Amino acid sequence: MHIKLKRSPGIFIAGFMGSGKSTVGRILAERLGWNFIDLDAEIEQAEAASISSIFEQRGEPEFRRIETEMMKRWVRRIEGGAPTVVALGGGAFVHAGNFDLIENHGVSIWLDCSFEEIVRRLGDIPIDRPLARDPEMFRKLYEDRRAGYGRADFRVAGHCDPDSAVEAILNLPLWK
Repeated sequence: MHIKLKRSPGIFIAGFMGSGKSTVGRILAERLGWNFIDLDAEIEQAEAASISSIFEQRGEPEFRRIETEMMKRWVRRIEGGAPTVVALGGGAFVHAGNFDLIENHGVSIWLDCSFEEIVRRLGDIPIDRPLARDPEMFRKLYEDRRAGYGRADFRVAGHCDPDSAVEAILNLPLWK
């Protein structure tokens, strides 16, 4: 098993919105018998507001602050020995400071789906995704974040079907 998982049993699923982080994370956690946390869902529950309303009413900087605090809360639980798969929000992994938090407390895996697959999954302009409303800015955001996602410990590319992605993760050298 990868030394990071022995020290701190956390798997952090990163990737662009629509890449399947929540679905893959849930299936992976079930297969491993680990806890599963969807960071965005945790934020929505704690704040009693949707991600889009937090963005609109409080702004992205406040959302990112809340997101980082929620990540810290779950990292503390993982440090305490609770094996957990965490599906991160699309920007959580690339936001300043969050990478270091994740890097020191588990293994990160980037689900790398093509932009075309992301657009197909999200469909028309997704009202509930504030950063996807402008098609040109959406593509630019996708391209800009790729370098940040590339810092992940592992990359699962071309496996955009959730079951295939989980199998690819289970076949990574981190389990040996």
